[in-house]
Amino acid sequence: MEIREGRKIIHEDMALNDIVLHAGKSVHMIDFQMKIDGHDVYRQHSDGLIAATPTGSTAYALSGGGPIIHPSMDAICLVPMHPHTLSSRPIVVSGNSEVCIRIHEDNRTQPMVSADGKPSVPLEQEQRLHIRKHPDKLTLLHPPGFDFYEACRTKLHWNVHAEEFSLDVDDDIIDDE
Repeated sequence: MEIREGRKIIHEDMALNDIVLHAGKSVHMIDFQMKIDGHDVYRQHSDGLIAATPTGSTAYALSGGGPIIHPSMDAICLVPMHPHTLSSRPIVVSGNSEVCIRIHEDNRTQPMVSADGKPSVPLEQEQRLHIRKHPDKLTLLHPPGFDFYEACRTKLHWNVHAEEFSLDVDDDIIDDE
């Protein structure tokens, strides 16, 4: 991730899970424009954007409505945060793509950017946020017999039935009689 002003790099960071554009302490939405590989994608009015790796797809991006991406895939998932439209949906792009975010002139808040939950840095209107894969590969080690789907079933409770979640509510409160 880089924040650039013209050709000058103002800030750079790396993330294993996600890069998050957000409104900081403000309750106002962010007005921004997104390009992927130089192509205009959209101008959006939302609480921000989560750009997640396959590893990060089962974390914050998932809670924001993003898809689960198998760790063997080379992809970036872009999840809008509470967009002010009914048609905005997450987009999965090639891991070789470069995403560029520009804050629109009409924006009324100070957008912030965070990498893997580290302290946020401001993104000024004249700056651009560039998100792309780092050229060096990271190999994650798993124990022998690791099963991604088993991990999802366990951590995301895919096999848990509703009756296993007891609220310990007094039956008299629920009883219709």
